[in-house]
Amino acid sequence: MYEFDTIIMEDETGGYVAFVPALPGCHTQGDTLQELLDNVKEAIELYLETLTEEEKKEILRQRVVGIQKVKALA
Repeated sequence: MYEFDTIIMEDETGGYVAFVPALPGCHTQGDTLQELLDNVKEAIELYLETLTEEEKKEILRQRVVGIQKVKALA
């Protein structure tokens, strides 16, 4: 069993989107939080199926340390 940090954001259409920083390109959406969690679990499992054991070991070493808001002038 693997465990991955997942970023969840509100979508402008009222649903939710999620992405998994440790798995580039692994993202999904859902109308409810439960649907999103089900979808992201499936997306992670499908992503992992494409990896070799060595690639999985490398990915599991990566950790999200935190999320920080940073102010910048635009």
